[in-house]
Amino acid sequence: MTAALIEDLKARGLYNDCTGEAELVERLEAGCQTLYCGFDPTADSLHIGSLVPLLVLKRFQMAGHKPLALVGGATGLIGDPSFKAAERKLNGPEVVGQWVEKLKAQVSRFIEFDAGESSAKVVNNLDWVGEFTMLDFLRDVGKYFSVNQMIQKESVKQRLDRDGAGISFTEFTYMILQSYDFAKLNEIENCILQIGGSDQWGNITGGTELTRRMNGNQVFGLTLPLVTKSDGTKFGKTESGTIWLDAKKTSPYAFYQFWLNTADADAYKFLKYFTFLSVEEIDQIEATDAQIQGRKTAQPILAAEVTKLLHGEEGLAAAQRITEALFSGDATTLSEQDLEQIKLDGLPSGDIQASDLKGVPLTQLLSDAGLGQGKQIKDALGRNAVIVNGTAYGMDALMAAEDIYSKEKALFGRFFITKLGKKKHHLFELK
Repeated sequence: MTAALIEDLKARGLYNDCTGEAELVERLEAGCQTLYCGFDPTADSLHIGSLVPLLVLKRFQMAGHKPLALVGGATGLIGDPSFKAAERKLNGPEVVGQWVEKLKAQVSRFIEFDAGESSAKVVNNLDWVGEFTMLDFLRDVGKYFSVNQMIQKESVKQRLDRDGAGISFTEFTYMILQSYDFAKLNEIENCILQIGGSDQWGNITGGTELTRRMNGNQVFGLTLPLVTKSDGTKFGKTESGTIWLDAKKTSPYAFYQFWLNTADADAYKFLKYFTFLSVEEIDQIEATDAQIQGRKTAQPILAAEVTKLLHGEEGLAAAQRITEALFSGDATTLSEQDLEQIKLDGLPSGDIQASDLKGVPLTQLLSDAGLGQGKQIKDALGRNAVIVNGTAYGMDALMAAEDIYSKEKALFGRFFITKLGKKKHHLFELK
């Protein structure tokens, strides 16, 4: 099964580089093996760039291997310099500790902890790095590293070559810490494989070499491509910001919309990266879409599969319900929780107070909310094309903002979905 898994990773475009591939396949074919991937707490949530390695951990577990998700309580205090333009801001131990707990919960959604021999574990490198004295670290680990070789690693070299930037000793030691993680996990968990993004190649090969020298064991590294978009823009970023895995930072609805809006040129590649549909199924979807004029089928499938993976059936159902209601149905049928999702990041939104609406023309309220200029709003009123909570309003409502946005007419006593024409939406919350 493992040889088939490696071939499947290649077919999906998820294979970038590997140390000793033939030997690795032989080891993996011999039975359940332990592998790991590290996730540093640089924020209180992972973003969707972390989905690729998380899902590869899951792919290995499905093939009968044991995944370890390492949350970097120690390395998160230092910061990985790999291909960063400047030093990271250092966060304090209390903040990083809180983020570690949140990341533990997130990675736990993707791997199984009750799977017999291949049951997953979450580990924290602060458990072993925190025990080191400085002298022990320098004597027992640092002596294995040549500075000459370290500065030739591409991730470090590009920082040294950048005028005026350089790299601090703190970040320079990050490679040593990550390498020691591999050696330690090999010692305590018999871990033989580390996976990571292609930007981690230098750190991973540092770990394979340190493990050989400290433990006398051969271990392996496998890197995955960094996700790119065909138009050259950064994957995982939108006009409203980063797409997070935490539903409190990126709602299931906004998460679903992100994938639904994937460009045709990226949709089939992302189906291979982010779903468990077979390569053959995805190729068939692409072949079918090639015959279709207009909207393709790949994006709805992609959005549904990835949203279900992260947010479950309930999260997917809510995202699809909101999408249907806003764009082709009746928004007044949405639940209070749906409206809270929309306010988080689904629609432009704002707060209003009853006392501020006295004598205010509807044109001013809607113009201030960004729905259009006064003339545009008047034109819409002239066509009865201003819709608030499903009710259409015309010119006779010009001075009726206080009545239209009263608590009695609010959804759940506080929400107003306002629509101007077919496409412009705004969600007001009465405070």
